[in-house]
Amino acid sequence: MRRAGHRTALFLVGAVAVAGFAPLGWWPLTWLALVVLFVSLARADSPRQGFAHGMAWGLGFFVAGVSWVYVSLHVYGGMAAPLAALATLLFCAFLALFPAAAGAMAARIAGTGARVLLALPLAWSTMEWTRGWIFTGFPWLGLGYSQIPDGPLAGFAPIVGIYGVNSLLALSAALAAWAWITPGTPARLGALAAIALLGAVGQGLHAHAWTHPEGAPSRVALLQGNVPQNLKWRPEATAETLALYARLARSSPADLIVMPETALPIFEADLPDAYRHGLQQLGRQNGGDVLVGLPTGQLDGAYYNSVISLGTAPGQRYHKSHLVPFGEYIPQKAVWGWVLDVLHIPLSDFARGAPDQAPLAVGGQRVAMNICYEDAFGEEIIRALPAATLLANVSNLAWFGDSLAPWQHAQMSQARALETGRMMLRATNTGLTAIIDTRGRVVAALPLFETGALQGNVQGYAGATPYVRWGNTPVLLVWGGAALMLVWRRLRRTGQPDARTR
Repeated sequence: MRRAGHRTALFLVGAVAVAGFAPLGWWPLTWLALVVLFVSLARADSPRQGFAHGMAWGLGFFVAGVSWVYVSLHVYGGMAAPLAALATLLFCAFLALFPAAAGAMAARIAGTGARVLLALPLAWSTMEWTRGWIFTGFPWLGLGYSQIPDGPLAGFAPIVGIYGVNSLLALSAALAAWAWITPGTPARLGALAAIALLGAVGQGLHAHAWTHPEGAPSRVALLQGNVPQNLKWRPEATAETLALYARLARSSPADLIVMPETALPIFEADLPDAYRHGLQQLGRQNGGDVLVGLPTGQLDGAYYNSVISLGTAPGQRYHKSHLVPFGEYIPQKAVWGWVLDVLHIPLSDFARGAPDQAPLAVGGQRVAMNICYEDAFGEEIIRALPAATLLANVSNLAWFGDSLAPWQHAQMSQARALETGRMMLRATNTGLTAIIDTRGRVVAALPLFETGALQGNVQGYAGATPYVRWGNTPVLLVWGGAALMLVWRRLRRTGQPDARTR
């Protein structure tokens, strides 16, 4: 009974941790929730107990943080409510396996100091990283994002990226957990001083400019059509949607006009010539370009989730490379093909674009495009840098309704801007459409679920942050060094004769 109560408490603590992310942004709660988990894991008496504690915390965290998956499955995917609820719970349980695995691994390390100060931060960080790539990756709600844009550790993002920020957050939580469970004032004061030093250095780094302006600013207009998802792909609504975006584009003169992901629910080959010509002329009239989100290719062949340029620099295009399994493609169709019969998702088998596509030279900028979920992967965004002067993300989050998803997704865009020292443009169907500066701060945004165009001036930037130059390599090397220390310590302890045999 006592253990059940403890795990229930950890479940609730994990749920509270979500408040540290957008839109609330109460980052101290995320940090405190991690401290509580680390204290619990420090006292775990077996890997099995460490696994159970991590699982309870993780389940609370993901049920509270990503249960918007239910909306996409049931409301827009057509899945029956009980089945959608079960699928969402199973998905959250799968994600909870990563903090559970971290707890189990750390619990194998003997000695409170080594477990808390070395094993816990290492296990936590490596499991977060593993979650970011396994099965194509789901890095959503990595704890480092709770520091973006103004947490005390955010300044480290241009140096070590979001995984480095996550590691430093785990280290500071481990120091606090050590201070919590260790008797003696000097040890506690030392741990608290180290936490304060980390925060002070992070704040100092946040004031440093890693990149510099290049060229003249560009006028931009980011279009938000607010087309309901249940109408978006209906043939009878296509003409109205095309007219809506044409009207928004004409009323928003700019060097660069950006439409959301698949804003035009029609294949490029089926786009009326007059409509295409009108956008082309509009871009030229403005002395710039229009970026249009729409599917390209052929439905009975290979087709792509794409952005094409029309205007003074026509013919350029970007095809989405990092696709979402079961949403944009079906992995191993022989096994999972039946999912297509359950989920009524249009265009659910896109082809992949090349991973190393060049920036688009449009609107006086060199734009590193990314579509929807792609901006969750910092190591992929930097492929187009330092050549790109600007980042742009186009998305359609209408799939997730009025939930936390749009805010959480925008926070990841903020992290990419901070990591790269580039401004980020976000053009979305229902929100959050925003302009983000190089510090990761939202400087302008449209309200959610409103039709409109966000206009503003943006500056292109040149140069490379340390993260752009080296990616995640330094962080991985540090983790490798920490792992070797733990292995060396274990071998050293194993090689020592037991006192009872002397």
